[in-house]
Amino acid sequence: MFDGPFDVFALIIAIVAILIAIKASSQAAELRRRFNALEQMFYAEQRPVRPPPPLPAQAQAEAPATAATEPPPLAPEAEAAPPPLVTEELSPPPLEASPAAAAPPPVPAAGPGFEEQLGTRWVVWIGGLALALGGFFMVRYSIEAGLLGPGVRVFLGGLFAAALLGAGEWSRRKESISNIHALPIANIPAILTAAGTAVAFATVYAAYALYGFLMPATAFVLLGIVAMCTLAAALLHGPALAGLGVVGAFVTPLLVSSGKPDYWALYIYLAVVTAASFGLARIRLWRWLAVTTIAFAVLWIFPGLDTEQVQVAPHAFHAIAGFVLAALLVVCGFMLGPEIEDGEIEPLSSSSLGAYLFGAMLIVLSSAHADLALIAFALLVGATLLVAWRAPAATGALGAAAAAVFIVFAEWAVRANPDMLVLPGGAMSGIGPTAIDSSVTLHLVMAAIFAIGFGVAGFLAQGRSNSAIIPVVWSAAAVATPIAILVALYARIAHLDRSIPFAILAVLLAAAFGAATEALTRREDRPGAATSTALFATGTLGALALALTFALEKGWLTIALALMSCGTAWISLQRPIPVLRRLAAIFAAIVTARIVHDPRIVGDAVGTTPIFNWLLWGYGLPAASFWGASVFLRRRADDAPLRMVETAAILFTALLAFMEIRHFATGGRMTAAPSLLEFALQVCVSLAMAIGLERLRLRSRSIVHNVGAVVLTAIGGLVSVFGLLILENPLIWRTDVGGAVFNLLLLGYALPAVLMLLLSYAVVGQRGKVYANTIAGGALLFALAYVTLEIRRFYHGPILSTGPTTGAEQYTYSIGWLAFGVVLLGFGILVNSERARLASAAVIALTILKAFVIDMSTLTGVYRALSFMCLGVVLVAIGWLYQRILFRRQVAPPPAPQAGA
Repeated sequence: MFDGPFDVFALIIAIVAILIAIKASSQAAELRRRFNALEQMFYAEQRPVRPPPPLPAQAQAEAPATAATEPPPLAPEAEAAPPPLVTEELSPPPLEASPAAAAPPPVPAAGPGFEEQLGTRWVVWIGGLALALGGFFMVRYSIEAGLLGPGVRVFLGGLFAAALLGAGEWSRRKESISNIHALPIANIPAILTAAGTAVAFATVYAAYALYGFLMPATAFVLLGIVAMCTLAAALLHGPALAGLGVVGAFVTPLLVSSGKPDYWALYIYLAVVTAASFGLARIRLWRWLAVTTIAFAVLWIFPGLDTEQVQVAPHAFHAIAGFVLAALLVVCGFMLGPEIEDGEIEPLSSSSLGAYLFGAMLIVLSSAHADLALIAFALLVGATLLVAWRAPAATGALGAAAAAVFIVFAEWAVRANPDMLVLPGGAMSGIGPTAIDSSVTLHLVMAAIFAIGFGVAGFLAQGRSNSAIIPVVWSAAAVATPIAILVALYARIAHLDRSIPFAILAVLLAAAFGAATEALTRREDRPGAATSTALFATGTLGALALALTFALEKGWLTIALALMSCGTAWISLQRPIPVLRRLAAIFAAIVTARIVHDPRIVGDAVGTTPIFNWLLWGYGLPAASFWGASVFLRRRADDAPLRMVETAAILFTALLAFMEIRHFATGGRMTAAPSLLEFALQVCVSLAMAIGLERLRLRSRSIVHNVGAVVLTAIGGLVSVFGLLILENPLIWRTDVGGAVFNLLLLGYALPAVLMLLLSYAVVGQRGKVYANTIAGGALLFALAYVTLEIRRFYHGPILSTGPTTGAEQYTYSIGWLAFGVVLLGFGILVNSERARLASAAVIALTILKAFVIDMSTLTGVYRALSFMCLGVVLVAIGWLYQRILFRRQVAPPPAPQAGA
């Protein structure tokens, strides 16, 4: 159907114009409907209330006067109604109705029906589309039939566009003269004008692209004139033409191209288009038009940035011009911008400045930090501070400015340190110093200006607004920007190594933040003052942490951040600012994330000295810091920040113990396989910490201590079962357990049994019986295992998994188990412990089972006889103890004889 680009382009423009007109007209129709409803309600409330009917006698006396003075009634039906009958029994007059009761709110009018929509709207839309397509098809027919030459075709196209524009203007004036209100959703003048502008666009483009009648510069100017005229006509015909005009104006440079791009001509043209669009958006308060203009303007920054030699000057002009126009016409409360309530941050005002800051940042990065690009970027950042200072509606742009500053300096740091972005395949392409890389001096000067500007402005902005969010945004930018710049400069110049000069700068920055905190604390309470004070206090701690990081080794960063948590908690005790409690918890979370990245903290430089190595400092100092922070925070409340800090304290304490145990058991080789020694120490430490937490939770009533005790108990139980009884059991695997008495069996089985017993007594009465009895059962199991393994050690030496089991060894097992059961029984009788006596019964029952199942079949001769003889003697003795001591029955005395017997 379409043979050339002219037909396709014309059809697209026509359809876009009609769709924009439909959407804008729909919005106008909804506004008019609401206005009519409000107008009806207003007239209903102004309608006078008719007085109640008079009494019969009074009505007869006042009838002549009423007939002479009363105006004709509003409703003719009321005159035809017969007068009410008068009875002998008079009734009191009705109460006077209120205006609201006399005039109920009108019911909203029903929407137009199908016939009305078809006759008043669809016909108009289809007609406008048909007019535009008619002009295109007429030109096409003339081409196919060879009736007219190219020049005549272009002339007729322009003539038809002028006719449509004239018809649109004539119909608009005709409606204005005759007071006929056009249907907003099907405005005939607007649709005729839109069709005319579409045909005008197509005619100029055809004259340039199809027939070559126009030079690129001439076509560019004519298309720009059509777009600007379309925007001007939008003042009379509504938003449909505004959308068509702004799209056409920004698309025109794509339609007209030349061999060598002229960026100055392009960006001067775009500056004029942006000014016209922003001006129209300001006059009509069309937010969508301003957003569309900003989006197109930012997209036009990208052309030419991917070349080796970026033309910085025209690109910088485009960013600066757009920023200035947005500040003048879009930002609310500044210069010519719309009015807004004081203390409110308006999204469009902030995002418009942020968009052009983003463009300026792209120019800096693409030009490898050229001097002119840096200067233009610095000017826009300074202008952002100025505009936000004068217009609170643009305060949100401070966040965009701070982020852009950090990205610029961070990219500059990475550019000089390509090893910071090393991947498995090597450094990322394009990263590294280049010949046009900017000087260090200019960056240092800009860094000082930015840090001082954001810091001083953020401090002076406190107390200037009645809003709570605005001073907080200023203080956040004042704290975050200098710290971010300092970190980027440290990475660029010091290459993340120790640097005393940077440590001194960090201390000075901390002193400045501390002075600002004290000054704000002495001021009167203002909205947002508490949060701002907390942010400056946090900046003080952050700068001190950086000072430690710059002056010490890399591993001290973890310690510094942990100390920040304790310091923040202490400050929250001195200055009861709620935000500080959350910041202490945030620092604890950051440190936790840091050890997840590298549990050894300093990599392979942990050291080989047991206990006193980097693990002690990397885990011990943060653990002590978090315990101190939890003490400070608990003095005021038991809330979520306290629980986070307590969790970190327990976690780092446990990790300190586990990591030191692993370092000691493996001789510093942290990746070696686990051993019986390591499992034994881990079980003992887990149970000991669980006992401590069980005691601590009784005083603190902390849910974190409660859960921590359960978790450590579970860890100790799992490691004891799977580690000591299965994975590293010396009966199964070849393991050297050591000496006869002081060996790994004592550490891995006897000591855990004692700790389990103590833990079971610690939870008696505090937790469920099943929980306590399970732990006590574990203690019994490990005590019996220790007795068994020690007997095995006596017969087989340090290696328990080799050699046959003799009859003497089997007999010794029975005697040992029986003796262990008797000891438990004696202890239970001595301290009157039912649990110890039940444990004794379990051990003796196991011994009996062994005697009848194992000893009877494996033992022979004297050993079998002695086994059963000893078992019998012990069982009889136990029965005698139970009868005579524990459950002694008193014989009842005989009844006394009765007196009469």
